[in-house]
Amino acid sequence: MSVKGKTVGFVGAGNMGEALIRGLVESNVVPAEHILIADVRADRVHQLADQYGLRAVAGNAPLVSGADVVILAVKPQIMAAVLRETMPALTKRPLVISLAAGVSTATIQSVLGKYPRLIRVMPNTPALVDEGMAAISRGAHGDESHLELAESLLAATGRVVRVPEKQQDAVTAISGSGPAYIFFVVESMIEAGVHMGLPRATATDLVVQTVVGSAKLLRETGEHPTVLRERVTSPGGTTAAAVRELEDHKVRAAFLSAIEAARNRSRDLAAE
Repeated sequence: MSVKGKTVGFVGAGNMGEALIRGLVESNVVPAEHILIADVRADRVHQLADQYGLRAVAGNAPLVSGADVVILAVKPQIMAAVLRETMPALTKRPLVISLAAGVSTATIQSVLGKYPRLIRVMPNTPALVDEGMAAISRGAHGDESHLELAESLLAATGRVVRVPEKQQDAVTAISGSGPAYIFFVVESMIEAGVHMGLPRATATDLVVQTVVGSAKLLRETGEHPTVLRERVTSPGGTTAAAVRELEDHKVRAAFLSAIEAARNRSRDLAAE
């Protein structure tokens, strides 16, 4: 299923919605005049409409009735209310793509019925700089063409991977929440640099470039992270001393527990 000529509507105008809008417009995957946007914050809608040349729509139901693809970029807690509001307007049977964390396709279908065109997506915030990672799953009644259309849209802001929906909670914990873990480590490394006498700006430059370079090294070499770590870790050297401290403080175990907690919270959101 091609995206060419299709109208894409965004219900919700938050950061993730804007990231996808910008990617679609800048890559010309979807022309700006074919993108509709609606949100309870009228000022936010008009800001984005003016900035990107979109078509502002007053209300979710009118947007849904005029779109070929509907992207639900709303918080999980209000998803049910949004679905109930828009359900009567789904007469054109648009492809519905949900970006809401923890909201299963079964939950959505409990409101919409056996809706055939439904995709669940877990994106992440690096989509704001076109380096996003999105995992997609189709609903029980979807087909290959729906996945292909979702892929073509989401590829505008980074990479896309298909996963069975039962893995989406783990994806949320690893990829959806993942940037926060990296930022936490970066923040800690910068503070360590300042503590040891470096100017904050210098410490920030050192850490950020180290993280960017390390990520690029991982992606471009294809080497296992353990192999790359061992290459930096000389016997009896500075890195070995640092890694020993991390192991002594059970940092690896703490990461495992933290990510499991994120997965469990994703499950809780689904239950709520």
